[in-house]
Amino acid sequence: MRLFYAVFLPQEIQEALKEAQAKVAPFKGWKPTPPHQLHLTLLFLGERPEGELDDLLALGHRLGRTTPPFTAHLRGTGYFPNEGSPRVWFAKAEGEGFTWLAEALRAELGDPDPKPFKPHITLARKKGPAPRVPPVVFALSWPVEEFALVRSELRRKGPVYTILERFPLRGDHERGEEEGPRERA
Repeated sequence: MRLFYAVFLPQEIQEALKEAQAKVAPFKGWKPTPPHQLHLTLLFLGERPEGELDDLLALGHRLGRTTPPFTAHLRGTGYFPNEGSPRVWFAKAEGEGFTWLAEALRAELGDPDPKPFKPHITLARKKGPAPRVPPVVFALSWPVEEFALVRSELRRKGPVYTILERFPLRGDHERGEEEGPRERA
């Protein structure tokens, strides 16, 4: 199974980003992310054996219990790579919980990607020659109240994402604090 942990966007944020994605419509080289698939990847796991699924779900629930809900903000757009011919056009995301969750997942599971975590939402990928899209400025915010473990299946027309489980952010106790027998009772 090809898996990743992610935060998906509420409908109103998807709609706002869909309007921004219209800027790439005139260029055949850019392929916009379908609005219902817009998400912020916390950690890409790649191919994992099905036998690991229970542990990955348990980790998601444990982090959800220790992470309080937070507010996410989108302010503007950028490119990967920033120099030369970009392959990805993204919206920059801010929110203290994004980095906390990504680092906690990396600490537990490792990450083969040595690049630092940069919270973003991929708006479009470049599949061929196409010009850069002018910058877009956002003033969007939303409450992040959950994250998810997602299965990604690569198909000819693009990836299909299936949310395997959602993990509510509750922040019941301090981050890193182990849950004792009294709390479970």
